[in-house]
Amino acid sequence: MTQLWKNQAFCIAHADAGRFEGQGLRPFFEYRDLGINDATRGRFGAHVIRAVPGMESPGTWHSHDLDFQMVYVTRGWVVFEYEATGEHVLRAGSCVLQPPGIKHREVRHSDDLELIEIVSPATFDTTDETAQ
Repeated sequence: MTQLWKNQAFCIAHADAGRFEGQGLRPFFEYRDLGINDATRGRFGAHVIRAVPGMESPGTWHSHDLDFQMVYVTRGWVVFEYEATGEHVLRAGSCVLQPPGIKHREVRHSDDLELIEIVSPATFDTTDETAQ
């Protein structure tokens, strides 16, 4: 039985217990769920995301229908481009808060890229945008 505190369950995700799966928003990334979705009943989600070596991003412009999205790079580097702000290189230790609905695209990344993404809600719609 799961104990809840203010609509959240206690949750621990150990690196050696989780596994990466190819299922996720983008096929050139693998995702490891951190259990936050279940623990918060879908109010928040968190994943470790890593690049699939040798696969490149098609650089498609898109936006997400969500309330919160934060990305923290733990290894490697990635170039994101955002509407009205241009391209930004994020390296290990870089963090970006992507405002709700901002149009953006992943331009390129290192084969060793790994990042943590925290979103709210855990499940959200993504809209592919026309070329900018």
